[in-house]
Amino acid sequence: MKKGRNIKRDIEVLFEIGTFRYLDRVWKQFLNMGVANCAEHSFRVAWVALTLARYEKDVDFEKLLKMALVHDLAESRTGDVNYISRQYTKRMESEAVSDIFKNTSHDNEMIEICKEYEERKSLEAKIVKDADTIDVDLELQELSSKGSSLGRLWKKHRKEFVYPKIYTKMAKKFWSEIVKADPHDWHVKSSKNRFNGGDWKR
Repeated sequence: MKKGRNIKRDIEVLFEIGTFRYLDRVWKQFLNMGVANCAEHSFRVAWVALTLARYEKDVDFEKLLKMALVHDLAESRTGDVNYISRQYTKRMESEAVSDIFKNTSHDNEMIEICKEYEERKSLEAKIVKDADTIDVDLELQELSSKGSSLGRLWKKHRKEFVYPKIYTKMAKKFWSEIVKADPHDWHVKSSKNRFNGGDWKR
């Protein structure tokens, strides 16, 4: 075991990560309906990042997935902010990450990965940030399908202010398709559902 690291701290971090599922993303205040919590958001960001990375060359997939998993973990201590609260709030995310991983098996590595993510210089950091952005648009499509008028309103603002900040060409292509997509196509159009290929097929 390396000096300064211990199993007790590793276990504490695992419990802290477990609490991430109880932390709501604060845009729920405006949408007034169920939205993904912080853990659920991070899970899909990892999958979006992995998918986007398949279209790129020379990606370090291990680093990419670690970055996706940790990209918002500081919010375990700082909390999330929405587009109003961020105008009044100063969060010390670097300090939070440092404290979360201090004396654990992940300390220096995760601190460096978080720093790299925030700098947005590496391809992996750009892909994960794009994945973070795209997950919001996936969820806005889902909320719009449930009748959220705010979801539809935000799409216009995101096209003007967020879309130009997407880093990779492939992420921009995904965004353009997502805003036209139906979140239910994966099951309604499946050849394996009971209407199309099962016991109700005519």
